[in-house]
Amino acid sequence: MRILLTNDDGVFAPGLTVLEEIARSVSADIWIVAPHEEQSGKARAVTLNAPVRVREESPKRYAVQGTPADAVLLAVKDILADSPPDLILSGVNRGQNIAEDTSQSGTVAAAIEGMHLGIPSIAFSQARNYRRGEPVPWETGRLWGPRVLKALLKSGWPRNCVMNVNFPDRLPGDVGGVEVTSQGFRDEAVSTLEKRTDLRGADYYWIGYTAKPSKPPEGTDLRAVYEGRVSVTPLHIDMTHHAYRTELAKAFRVTEE
Repeated sequence: MRILLTNDDGVFAPGLTVLEEIARSVSADIWIVAPHEEQSGKARAVTLNAPVRVREESPKRYAVQGTPADAVLLAVKDILADSPPDLILSGVNRGQNIAEDTSQSGTVAAAIEGMHLGIPSIAFSQARNYRRGEPVPWETGRLWGPRVLKALLKSGWPRNCVMNVNFPDRLPGDVGGVEVTSQGFRDEAVSTLEKRTDLRGADYYWIGYTAKPSKPPEGTDLRAVYEGRVSVTPLHIDMTHHAYRTELAKAFRVTEE
């Protein structure tokens, strides 16, 4: 089985090393095509107004001067065009991709790009900042990643969805198992910014997120990660609010009358 690895943290990110270890638990045919620099928050952005350059860093490892979606597209359509990958793994992201994070995540977007190209894809992320002052527990992904990957490959999943896996911010022995979840939604925004002034007196901003936990319902990715379980969520890109669509249609029927 040929496996393509990518991410949004960059081709030299520590999480990509963890992902390679996860992938090698099921195959020896591993290729890496990832952005040269960090592309967090780029979602499904593709580079349309500039050339995209690729450099071979070492055998089967390529750095792309572009977004995660660019990297997957170039890998499938050019670098591996003669023998496309059977599976795409994205991550392991330095930070959780749960709830509304998924729509901004380059990690998830890379998996969605793979799905769009007809290749089964999984996004892996490692939650952090819930244990204040503690380092990112990469060893959790090393232990639990192969278990989750093998289980997913055994069960399979629909062609029109991607699997979104989040490891909790816990040491491996403190993880409370694996839970299949739905995408949650935080009860308050965690986006934040800090205004600063440079030495010439001009204002600039740093944009980021707080790590304040919300109070999510059971069964959501948020609740599972907060409580120390590995979250596995099947995602798809149908963003239609189907329940409200029915109500909206009634409103327009009234207007027409």
